[in-house]
Amino acid sequence: MKRCEECPEIELGEILRAKGETIATAESCTGGNIAHKLTQWPGSSDFFLGGIVSYANEVKMNVLHVKKESLEQYGAVSEAVVRQMAEGAVKAIGSNYAIATSGIAGPGGGSVEKPVGTVWMAVSDGTRTESRCYHFGTERLANIEEATKNAIFFAKEFVEK
Repeated sequence: MKRCEECPEIELGEILRAKGETIATAESCTGGNIAHKLTQWPGSSDFFLGGIVSYANEVKMNVLHVKKESLEQYGAVSEAVVRQMAEGAVKAIGSNYAIATSGIAGPGGGSVEKPVGTVWMAVSDGTRTESRCYHFGTERLANIEEATKNAIFFAKEFVEK
């Protein structure tokens, strides 16, 4: 496999493979793009178990077990929800780790509190969960790509700890 700064998914895959561990995804605003990036390389089935694209709140609640109260109180684009998404994906899929994203890709849908380009992401191993918030630009496809890349780098850092 090639190595490159623009391909963090390769390094994440190599780390997981070496540790004999697996990862899954729970994606909202990235729409499956993280799963796509992780599976475009040969041998990805060694470490990637699957992903859930939970665009609708019903999927977040029914599949990932995000609390309805969290969605109502904080909204889908929030730290509380994205943490529950990552933890829910570990349980639902049975992986060692999960990456979750929820955000406002744009161009519409933003607010003063949560402008377009706001993305929450979390990584969990089922017992330890870390989260981060990013603010990207106003272009949808660029936001999806930036969120994807940053989520994979975040997962790599988390798995290496």
